[in-house]
Amino acid sequence: MTVEPESDSPAPSLTVAAVLRERVRDRGDHPLLICDSGRLGYAEADRRSARLARGLITLGAGKGTHVGILFPNDPAFVVAALAVARIGAVAVPFSTFATAGELRQQLVDADIRILLAASRFRSHDYVQRLGEIVAADRWADGRPVLSGATPQLRHIVIDHGDDGERGPADAAGLPIGGVSEALLTAMEDDVAGSDPLAIIYTSGSTSTPKGVVHTHAAQLGHQRNLNAIRGLSAEDRLFCNSPFCWIGGFGFALLATLLAGSTLICSNAADDAVTLDLLEAEQPTITNGFAAGVAHLARHPSFAGRDLSSMRRGNLYPIMPADCRPADPELRHNMLGMTETGSVVLLDADETDQPEHRRGSFGKPAPGFEAKLVDPDTGAAVPTGETGELCFRGPHLMQGYHKRGREDCFDPDGWFHTGDLARIDAEGFVYFLGRGGSMIKTAGANVSPAEVAKAIATVTGGAVAHVIGLPDPERGQVVAAAVVVADPSAFDAEKLRRRLRAELSAYKVPRKLVGLTAAQVPLMSSGKIDNRRLGEVFDSP
Repeated sequence: MTVEPESDSPAPSLTVAAVLRERVRDRGDHPLLICDSGRLGYAEADRRSARLARGLITLGAGKGTHVGILFPNDPAFVVAALAVARIGAVAVPFSTFATAGELRQQLVDADIRILLAASRFRSHDYVQRLGEIVAADRWADGRPVLSGATPQLRHIVIDHGDDGERGPADAAGLPIGGVSEALLTAMEDDVAGSDPLAIIYTSGSTSTPKGVVHTHAAQLGHQRNLNAIRGLSAEDRLFCNSPFCWIGGFGFALLATLLAGSTLICSNAADDAVTLDLLEAEQPTITNGFAAGVAHLARHPSFAGRDLSSMRRGNLYPIMPADCRPADPELRHNMLGMTETGSVVLLDADETDQPEHRRGSFGKPAPGFEAKLVDPDTGAAVPTGETGELCFRGPHLMQGYHKRGREDCFDPDGWFHTGDLARIDAEGFVYFLGRGGSMIKTAGANVSPAEVAKAIATVTGGAVAHVIGLPDPERGQVVAAAVVVADPSAFDAEKLRRRLRAELSAYKVPRKLVGLTAAQVPLMSSGKIDNRRLGEVFDSP
């Protein structure tokens, strides 16, 4: 089955610099970002990013230069991303959790010429970590990097964050006075909507991380459409918990906020009370991101006494007012986003409870996207209501994977094959069933991990579960689930199985169950679940 796209194409002149200029004219004093570490208004973002852009030019950056950005969700990241985009360079965000080996891998794969980085974040010392790749005495004083370990890298610029007015350019002592405003303006005007804006790396949860290339016009046009659907306006204050190094944080939060002229609220605090203080004080009106990533906030002892009544729209249900939370999350449209589709690609504007026959809906394709389902083995179209591999096509899709040919990204007709399994009903609503490679094959039957996780959430009142298949000599695989609980010692696996038997067919009920705290769930540096290490949990005594 195929779902035709709504007619929409990105404007060829749409660039980050053009949008920023417009926002400075109409909302210069309005806050763009509010977070634990400070605030950044639109006019200040313009001034500071212009200063850093001039510093980058002195290092030889220009159109097409790949610039790495290693910052958490804070003003420094925003300033860096805007500076890079203004001169036509390509922003390449790095995960703040990346190990030295992962940093080197991305530096090399993405052909990074200049790296802008925080000195540290939480327990992560990036000066030390980068020194494991290239000895610090070869770059700490501003000298060009010349190392076989990172052949394209020439400059590492560290922001020590001495005060809010110091950006990366100042922190490294870059000479910025020699670059005139006229030159910066000329470079901005030379950027076209079709030029690459960013290379966003996939999480690598199912394969080696890949660099996904998005252009200015395609990404900005897509976020403009998504803003219209979710109703993000200039008067809104958006709270999002997605890291800026992921497409959800970079596009659906940061670029979307810039386009709307609204305010983005983020928290990096390790102390939940600090995050709750921020939310209570700043009163966001809409929330978007990963609901499981804020569930711990609702368990904080002070949560019940907090006034969070401003959050009336969005999907971070655990921290939203009771009258905005669904009694059954499966009867609200979910959203599906992918790095390759430039963030959210399946959604619906209707945030009310849906009829029972629409249970589990992920909405419909965003404007500009065409969707279809095919048989993963034959490539043939599948009938309405049957399961197939989900494919997308459209002008807001990625340009491709960095360093990979078009044939590695799209089929001959321009379709991107996601590897995800889904079904589409007669009304065009899409139901996501899970990764094709993640389906569990037990005694000849297919089991969707997502379906089992949803059933566990239903019978437990919202508990997060991570479901995988474990090898079994008789059944091929058995279903296993790690359930996030406050006290693993009180976890009753058999009681949960009994309750699940009323929701799932017998072969879908996990044969192996374990309770873990959120901190015990093994993660990769991308923040995704490390399924290999999770499998080892079930073998532990």
